[in-house]
Amino acid sequence: MTAILKVERSEFETLFPNKPFRITHALTDEPLLTLGAILELVKKMPGDRIEYNSGKAGVTQDPKATPLVDLTPEEIVKQVETAGAWMVLKRIEIVSEYKMLLENALLSVARSQGYASLKAAGFSDVQGFLFVSSPNSTTPFHLDSEDNFFAQIHGDKQFNIFDNDDRGIANEDQIEHCITKHRNMTYDEAFQPRAMENELKPGEGVFVPYLWPHYIRTRDTYSISIAITWKTRSVQRRNRLYVANAMLRDRGFAQKAPGVNPAWDAAKVAFIRAGEAIVSPLRKSEGLRKAIRSLVLGKNANYYYKGRKKAAEPAE
Repeated sequence: MTAILKVERSEFETLFPNKPFRITHALTDEPLLTLGAILELVKKMPGDRIEYNSGKAGVTQDPKATPLVDLTPEEIVKQVETAGAWMVLKRIEIVSEYKMLLENALLSVARSQGYASLKAAGFSDVQGFLFVSSPNSTTPFHLDSEDNFFAQIHGDKQFNIFDNDDRGIANEDQIEHCITKHRNMTYDEAFQPRAMENELKPGEGVFVPYLWPHYIRTRDTYSISIAITWKTRSVQRRNRLYVANAMLRDRGFAQKAPGVNPAWDAAKVAFIRAGEAIVSPLRKSEGLRKAIRSLVLGKNANYYYKGRKKAAEPAE
């Protein structure tokens, strides 16, 4: 298999999965990642899987005040050079061609490191996030609930990743909020000396470890990027603990960080897994997904639907 994602064995062995490192890739000529293909993908994606807003968001951005754009997702793709917008298509693996692309990319890494399969390499719950951004757009400071090979396809990006091993940038309470409420965090210039600053050009990328904060800026032309993500069993377990802790904390019960009380952690994980079995079938409906998101994350969780509704209204 051709190496779609190219990872140095020495870096994989010494840094993966705990530290970030740069990668290269062979996705710049991938037909599925052109603007024309992305426009067709937009038409196939459920509305709640397309998040978009103005590219003028701040590095520190209050989610309740996210600036919007008066454009539809299709218009953003067609007018990306001048739209002043940021957009992400989430869970693109629901479209079979993209699922195969994601899995083949990770399989190329697995095999280059001596693993026979994705499962053997620990690549489970594989998901894809495709980003289309206008020039000079910002992705606010945040952290994510999975590991990620991030590949730059078109245009240049500045990608800043911050060392949070000691929880000095985001403590356990802040991480819990990012995982269960909203990903955005407050940025402080004092954090910058701890950053791994990456200037990414097409064909380049970076590995972003689980829970490592980062913010991103596009340069002077439009950008296409893809995040190829996965969750190991340990990551899935920790995420469930954050969800359980948030639910209990919202009801007035103080909780200790994951790992402090293993027996109580096991009970919480079992409870969340049982709840997932009930809720999972409901997530097949876009309307129910919206309702669940509003219930769990608050009324502003579907802010990008406001933008879509506004854009769809006829001019007076």
